[in-house]
Amino acid sequence: MADERDLQEAVGRFVRAFGLHQPDQTPCGRPIPVSEAHALGELARDGALRQSELTHRLRLEKSTTSRLVTQLINRGWAERIPAPDDGRGVLVQLTSAGRNAAEQLAKARAARFSSILDRVPENERAGVLHALEILTEAIDDP
Repeated sequence: MADERDLQEAVGRFVRAFGLHQPDQTPCGRPIPVSEAHALGELARDGALRQSELTHRLRLEKSTTSRLVTQLINRGWAERIPAPDDGRGVLVQLTSAGRNAAEQLAKARAARFSSILDRVPENERAGVLHALEILTEAIDDP
């Protein structure tokens, strides 16, 4: 029967194998911090977002998200714009360079996941996804 040490070791092996322990590079090998890649993905998928919404989606602290947005702006990938429904509100949106960066990351991510999925036996794929969903729910449940 598996215990917390078994889970800890399995998650640690997964983190290392997937490359999540390398903070300055995405698991698909792009030389950009994982947090920036996730922010690009959120902004590319849903367009302009309030910084507070980005904070919530990325599960980061407000100050960390603020620094992250500043990094994206400094790279020329994002910009802050006034919120149309709130005179004091600000949205973060991708620039054309940011949309291009997000597209390149999406292509690299798709290739990486396709390669991984190809190595998982077809009859095991649904079980792998189900196990990841259960683990995610267990982490989310306080």
